[in-house]
Amino acid sequence: MFKSSNTYLNPQLNISDIVLENPRMFLMLEHFNINVPLDEKTVYEICTENNIDAELFLTIANLYRDVTFTPVVQFNYDKVLSIISFLKKSHHYYISEIYPEISEIIKQMYAVNRNEEISLVEKFFNDYFDEVVEHLEYEDKVAFPYMMRLFEQIENHNPYKQASAYSVNDYKDHHNDIEEKLADLKNLLIKYLPRGNDQKARRKLYLSLHELEHDLTIHAIIEEVVLIPLVANMENQLRKISEQAN
Repeated sequence: MFKSSNTYLNPQLNISDIVLENPRMFLMLEHFNINVPLDEKTVYEICTENNIDAELFLTIANLYRDVTFTPVVQFNYDKVLSIISFLKKSHHYYISEIYPEISEIIKQMYAVNRNEEISLVEKFFNDYFDEVVEHLEYEDKVAFPYMMRLFEQIENHNPYKQASAYSVNDYKDHHNDIEEKLADLKNLLIKYLPRGNDQKARRKLYLSLHELEHDLTIHAIIEEVVLIPLVANMENQLRKISEQAN
């Protein structure tokens, strides 16, 4: 039975029980590249086996359990690669799995309800998808490689070298809420879209949009509350290394 409580997760909890309590955790495990079965292992044991920092895992798990959870841990630079890996796995899920699924459901709706408004929904979603792809490609090709270069410089204790004017502030300014438009689409689907013989497809679409919106919301929180402050600290740390070298 799906349930929720105000008690936050801890390393000694049985990870299988956590997933059984909240099905959304299954997707989170995929983003961490953790496969089932989980046996009777604790969070700590699973994290140790998969070389994942338990505190980072629990921070994200608590978000999946309660999106209002506020992460308070300030992670060290050595966690940046794990965070990027998690986010890149979620990118793959959005582009290769959930977006194609939603697009196919919209086509099914139009097949049984050839209403002009349905075709407008398809156009709205396709335009939105283009915007999301642009956002994710920017992260994969610009922001994340920059962060990984910072990590390498700190690891090698190299003086601060900024090849361009780019910084985490540029990433912060570029960051937008790609999940917001999904709320508009859900409202249109439930409140205004003309009725037709498409209720099964409409239900599937709503549930898929809800799942996507939830994951994107957590994705944004991880970037804004965890990753951006971490990278800003990395930049400051490298500046201090540079000052000491001079």
